[in-house]
Amino acid sequence: MAKSKPSSRRPKSKLRPADWAAIQLFAMDVDGVLTDGTVHVHSDGTESKVFSILDGMGLKRMHTAGIPVAWISGRASGATTVRSKELHVKHLIQGRTDKLTALQEIAAALRLGPAQVCYMGDDDIDAPAIAWAGIGVAPAAARPAALQAADFVPGRAAGHGAVREVCEQILGARGRKAAS
Repeated sequence: MAKSKPSSRRPKSKLRPADWAAIQLFAMDVDGVLTDGTVHVHSDGTESKVFSILDGMGLKRMHTAGIPVAWISGRASGATTVRSKELHVKHLIQGRTDKLTALQEIAAALRLGPAQVCYMGDDDIDAPAIAWAGIGVAPAAARPAALQAADFVPGRAAGHGAVREVCEQILGARGRKAAS
């Protein structure tokens, strides 16, 4: 029986406050992370999405703390553009399914290494980015490949506060106000 290759990834239960405190960029997918994965397409061809106010407050606190946020979405959406502007998301990439390459481009532009990046995604195309990041996160209802790559799975559902939990982990580890 062949031995399995030891993983260089820290086991899920072994994330330390220092790992969270090292994060200098919180990047994420949009649909299935900031939303519940549902897109409403109307008869006139427009679409709408539902975003969590809990997540929005967490992302505003990240902005206030000077921690950049990036959204990397496989599909372009006007609703995503509007919400990103409301939350001061400076790094918005839409229509890219090569999430790892997009994430690495943002990290390089910010001169960050993997240990300084947290990435949250829910699908197979997110798994390489989740695995590359110093802290990889997947919502509980994510696809198996995303969950397998993740170091942390929030208790709250995607689109219902899961992103806020990650913000609180990062801010709390830095001694910043995570909740009011």
